[in-house]
Formats: sequence, C-alpha cells, structure tokens
Amino acid sequence: MPDHVRIRLLPLDYEFTVRRGTPLQDVLFPYGVEFPCGGNGVCEGCKVKVLAGHLPLTPEQELMLSRKEAGEGWRLACRCRADEDLTLELAQWEARVLTDESKFEFVAREGLGIAVDLGTTTLAVQLLDLTSGNVLGVATGLNEQGRHGNDVMSRVFFAVEENGQPELEIIIRSQLGTMIENVVLVAGADGDRVRDVAIVGNTVMHHLFSGRDVSPLGQYPFRPPNIGLAEFSAAELGWIKTPTAIVRFLPCMGSFVGSDILAGILATNLHRSEKLAALIDLGTNGEIVVGNREKLLFCSTAAGPAFEGNCISMGMRATTGAIAQVVRENGNFKCRVLGDVPPRGICGSGLVDAVAAGLQSGLVREDGNIITPSGKLELSPPVELTQADIRELQVAKAAIAAGFHILTKNLGASVNDIEVVYLAGAFGNYIDRSNSHRIGLLPVSPAKIRPVGNSALLGAKLSLFQLGAALYSPVLEISRHVELNLDEEFQDTFVAEMGFPEPTSKVN
Repeated sequence: MPDHVRIRLLPLDYEFTVRRGTPLQDVLFPYGVEFPCGGNGVCEGCKVKVLAGHLPLTPEQELMLSRKEAGEGWRLACRCRADEDLTLELAQWEARVLTDESKFEFVAREGLGIAVDLGTTTLAVQLLDLTSGNVLGVATGLNEQGRHGNDVMSRVFFAVEENGQPELEIIIRSQLGTMIENVVLVAGADGDRVRDVAIVGNTVMHHLFSGRDVSPLGQYPFRPPNIGLAEFSAAELGWIKTPTAIVRFLPCMGSFVGSDILAGILATNLHRSEKLAALIDLGTNGEIVVGNREKLLFCSTAAGPAFEGNCISMGMRATTGAIAQVVRENGNFKCRVLGDVPPRGICGSGLVDAVAAGLQSGLVREDGNIITPSGKLELSPPVELTQADIRELQVAKAAIAAGFHILTKNLGASVNDIEVVYLAGAFGNYIDRSNSHRIGLLPVSPAKIRPVGNSALLGAKLSLFQLGAALYSPVLEISRHVELNLDEEFQDTFVAEMGFPEPTSKVN
C-alpha cells in the first residue's frame, strides 16, 4: 500500500499528495476550510463534501450532521483523515486583506525593509525599498494557526490547556519566513539587502510569535508581564534567505490592545491631533482609542465574533459566496454576493446592512425582535437571519458603543465632541457608514467616520524608517488603559446600548 494519497479540491481544481492517515485539518485550512471551534467537532464550520473516495461517518459526526447532509457526502474535516485518494468539494476562499498603498513621509535609508501585519485570521507582508519608500512586493494569506481555532481565546486555550504554544510558535514563524522568502524571490530582490522586518499584531499574536508565556492572557486579571518590544535576528528564527535582517515585533499597549493599534495611532497621527479624535478596530476584541495630543485613552471590549461572521447561523468571512451588501427595494431584500456566485452565507458588512434595512422597513423592532411571519429575515435563499443572530449583533454593537461612551466620558467629553473617527481594518473599509450609525454601532455622524484601511501595516512601514523607541515612545507616554470591567458605569451603558436607535422614517 502506498505511503501517500492524493487529494483533489473542487472547484479550485487543486491537487496535492499527503502522507496516508494525515488529518484533513492539517492540510485544508490554507484552501478555505475554516475550523472555528479549533477542530473540536462542535461547530460544523469545516464541512466538506466527498465526491470520490470515502470518509467514514463517525458517531460524533452523526450527532452534528443531518441525515440529508450525511447522505449527500458531507463530513466534518476536523474529524477525518486522508486514508485513501479523495476528491472533495469546498468553497473557494479569496484573501481580501488590505495591503495599503498609502503615501507617507519618510527619511530615506539604504537597503530593503519588510512590514508585516500579523493578524489572527489574515497575514499581510510588504517588501519596501527604503531609499524610495516604494512597495516592491506583496504577499497575503490566512494565518495557519487557524487550524487550532479562529479567535485568540481558542489559540490561548490550545496553547495553555493542550501545551500547544511551541507548535503555534513554530507554525507562525515558519509561515512568515516562507512568505518573506517568496515575496523577496518574486520581486527579484537580494535577501542580503533586507535590513529590518517590522511586525505588528494583537497581544496574543505578539506572545505566540515572540515565545512569551501566553497563559496570563487566559486568566484574570489578564495582565501579561512582558508586552514590550521583541527583537530577534532573522538567523535565529531560521529565516536563512534574509540572514542579516533584524526582526522587531513592536510593543503592545495593553492586555488585549496590541502593537497593531499602536501602529494605527502612528498611521493616523492621532497622538498629534489638536482636536478630539478616535481610532476603532472592529473584530472579536474591538479596540478603541479616543483622545488627542494631550492624552489618549484606550480599551478593548469583547464584542464577540459577530462582525467576523463566526457566531451567526449562516455567518462567514468576507469570501466568495458571502452576502456583503444588503438594501431594501420594493419590499424585497437585494443582496450583493462576493464572487458573483449563489449566496452561501453572510459576512459582517452584510449583517450590518441587513439589520439596518430590517429596522428601516419595520421588519425589526428597536428592541431587536423580528416581526416577520417566519420570525426570520429571509435575505436571499438559502441565507436568512434568525432572532439569535440579531441578538449576537446587539451584543457586539453594544460593547463597542459602550466602550466608546466610557472613554469619552473619562476624558470629560461626549461623543458629540469627537471630530473624526478612524475606522481601521478590512471590515472598517467595507462597512456602510450610514448603516453602522443606523444600528447604533458608531454613535457619531456618518460624516465623521473615515475608513483608513490597513492602518496597522502603514504604521509598521513607518517604523522601518525610524528605528527604536523614538517613534512610538511619545504615543505610549500619553496613553492610558481603561479597564471597562472596573468602570462602575460600563454595565449600565452596555445594557442601554443593546437597543437600536429610533428610525427617522420607515421604508418598504
């Protein structure tokens, strides 16, 4: 019997070989199969359809899959191994990472530099000519740690409870090393000329890359002792194609406010603003910064995974098949689907649009209750939103809005005093500003909301031209962490923000 088997993936039409008996979880993640629960077989997020070959239906899969699904050949990839040649059907993923082409001021220096945005879900790498500031190459991809869970707390659990931190460190160091090697090769550049690599990311990613104990992030009071700059030589990381480079992971700002937010502040010049401004990065942990050149207050609020689609009944990332935009026209929902294919789910921007359209048409009440005959918002078959989905969005948006109110209150101001709100990240770039205001997610005028794309990557690039603490120390000196769980008004504010604002008028 051969030691290896072939796996063919449709509709991608990719084919590769793996060692017989390899868990599918180990090989399918880069091709778009998600493992939201970390491969524990409790979420159905990793379903694949067997078109040729055989994958046994285990008792635990029988509990999760309907008879119809099982009969059609659907299986949970996290519960299966490749014991024979297989042809599997799965949906294509498209990496929609903003790689930022913003112009910025810099002082030229010799050599090449690499900026990295190390996200929980996605990675972005840029190769720059440090004499001109020009981008010579770009690489993006999914964080391969995702096979052990989509969110940071799943990774922390795997690292601590299953002693998986060394494995997570190896995964991300190896993946970034390969991406950097490839982007240098494709650009036709000389790896010996790469002087510096600047990495930014959230605090969990900072620890899992840098080899710092992640366990304090999994238990109260969630205060890791070492969130500062992490510095390595490329050689000690095994990055032999860029042997002379110095690799720096910029310091984090707090327990769950990482160097990606520090980089965002640098990119938007929030720390130099005379007027009151804010920076918000929406995700499972929504990070918020409010202030000006005199003082910056920041916090992290557990918004939950609604904005990323992970806890929505038919939720998904912004990939092929996701409803990304919804409007109400002539009594019907009109949906735009990424990839111009039949819809198979809804992503965060589509969720915000759908609920805003439901509110405006009177199908969703201000308390969040759906009042259609079916008790659901039927968007575009088979995609629909349930009452539980609306509740998840209410919790997420209330957490962000409450954090925003608490920070402005602690500055002796109100949300009306904010001159501009910078909305960072891919979700912030695609979300409809009017609809985010309509549902009460961002309690400021839509005219004040300014999407800034991947501000984390831009901040990382800036750090390549001004090495050391001189760049970011002025930010850290005026910044203070506000722990929302210790604020006596947070819970009441959160509850008050659970409802949706009253509409200005109803439409069909």
